[in-house]
Amino acid sequence: MGRDFAWLWAAFTASTVGTWFAFDAFPLVAILVLHSTPAEVSLLAAAGLVVGALAAVPLGPWVEFRRKRPVMVAMDLLRFAALLTLPAAYLLGGLTFGQLVAVSVVVATADIVFTAASGAFLKSLVPREDLLQANGRFEATSWAATAVGPPTGGLAIGVFGPMTTIVANALSFLVSALGIRAIHGSEPVPNASRKIGFGEIFDGWRHIVRHPVLQPLFVNAALYNGLLMATAPLLAVLMLGDLGFTPWQYGLAFGIPCLGGLVGSRLARPLVRRIGPERVLFASGALRAVWVVGLAFVGPGLPGLLLVIGVEFGIIVCCSVYAPVSATVRLENSAADNVARVLSAWSVTTKVSIAVMTALWGLLASWIGPREAIAVAGVLALCTPLTLRRPQRTRVAYGMISPQRTGTTRT
Repeated sequence: MGRDFAWLWAAFTASTVGTWFAFDAFPLVAILVLHSTPAEVSLLAAAGLVVGALAAVPLGPWVEFRRKRPVMVAMDLLRFAALLTLPAAYLLGGLTFGQLVAVSVVVATADIVFTAASGAFLKSLVPREDLLQANGRFEATSWAATAVGPPTGGLAIGVFGPMTTIVANALSFLVSALGIRAIHGSEPVPNASRKIGFGEIFDGWRHIVRHPVLQPLFVNAALYNGLLMATAPLLAVLMLGDLGFTPWQYGLAFGIPCLGGLVGSRLARPLVRRIGPERVLFASGALRAVWVVGLAFVGPGLPGLLLVIGVEFGIIVCCSVYAPVSATVRLENSAADNVARVLSAWSVTTKVSIAVMTALWGLLASWIGPREAIAVAGVLALCTPLTLRRPQRTRVAYGMISPQRTGTTRT
C-alpha cells in the first residue's frame, strides 16, 4: 500500500507496543508508589475514561476541519509530554494522586482525538479497496502487542522500578510522532477558518443513529464492549482471590489467547471476499457473544486455567475478525467531511459505556458475588446479536468487496 502507509503502520506499531508494555501502569504506580486504596484505584480508572471522553466531545468537529496529520503529531507529543511529568515528579518526590488522575484524563482525551484524526487520515491515504487490508494489519499488530506487552512490562517493572513502563510508553509516542511526520502524502485541506456551531458537536451521533448500517453496529459495540470489559476486574478478583491462581498464571491465561487475534485478523479479508462483509459481521458478532458466559464456570487448578485460555481464545478470534470489518464499514459509510466526528462519537460512547458498566458490575458483584455477576454479563451478552442486522441474500453489503466479483461496488 505504499511508503506512506508503511510509515503510518510503523508509527501505529510503536505507540501500540508502548501502550501495552505500560498496561495497568497507572494503577500499579498508585498502589506501589502512592499506596492508594482500592476506591482510589477505581476512581483513577473511571476518571480517565469518563472525563477524557467528555472532554473529547467538542474536539470532534474541531478535528474535522483541521489537517489530520498535524493533529495526530500534536496528540502524540501531548501524550509524550504529559506522561513524562510523572517520572519527573517521582524523582523530585512530588508525585501525587491528583497528578495521576490529571495525566490519565489528558492521555484519554488525546487518545480519542488521535483515533478520530487517524481514521479520517487513513481514509484519505489508502485506496478504498485496501481499507480492509489496512485495518486488518492494525488489528494483528494490536493483538501481537497485547500478547507480548503486559508480561514484558511486568518484568521490567520488577527489575527497573514502577516508572519504567511509563517512560517507555512516553518515548513510544515520540517515535510515533516522528513516523507520522515522515509521511509525505498529500491530504485534502479542510476549511480551518469555518466557525463551528454548538449543534455540530453532535453531528457524529446524528449521522450514526440515522444511518441504517452504522446504527445497529454502534448499539452493538456499546453493549458488547461494555459487558465484556465489565467482566475483566471481576474475573481478576475471582481467579487471584477465590481460586488462588498466581499472578503469572493469570497473565498466562490472557497472554496466550491474544495469539488468536493474529488468526482472526488474517481471516477477516478472505472471509469478506468469500461471503461478503454483512455476513461476516453478523456471524462473528454472534459468535463472539457466545463465549462470554463460559467465564463464569472457571474453577481452580489446571482445568480452570485451560478453560479461561480456551474461552478467551474464542472471544479474541471472533473479535479480531469482527473489528477490522467493522472499522472499514465505519469509514466507508461516513462522508469525508464527517468521518472524524463519526469516529470521535463512536470512541466517546464506547469508553463511557465501558466505564459505566464496569462500575455497575462492580456494585452487582459486591451484592451477588463475582462469579454470579460474570454469569449475568454473559447471559446479557448472548442477547447482543439481536442488535445486528441479519444479512440479505441478494444484497452486496456496505459497498465493500463482493463475494461474487473481485472489484468493489458502491451502494
